[in-house]
Amino acid sequence: MERFRRNFGPKSTEMLLKAGIATDEQLTGMGTIAAFLAVKRAGCSPSLNFLWAIEGALSNRDWKVVAKEDRLRLLMQLEDAEKSGS
Repeated sequence: MERFRRNFGPKSTEMLLKAGIATDEQLTGMGTIAAFLAVKRAGCSPSLNFLWAIEGALSNRDWKVVAKEDRLRLLMQLEDAEKSGS
């Protein structure tokens, strides 16, 4: 049984686990931006491709599609969250 939906390989899964995100349900509950920031706070250095992968997992789309269609929205949300200290 897979721990997470699509888009996550072993390194991505390891980063999620290091951030305390062990299940699909936890990832869904946190949402894309909060999960990405949790991984950063856990001492990992996730790339923007990881951000696209999280969104893709939550929306059941390939991360490459997310990168094309949602890049600006996600970057703006991430910037806002980082400024507010979320």
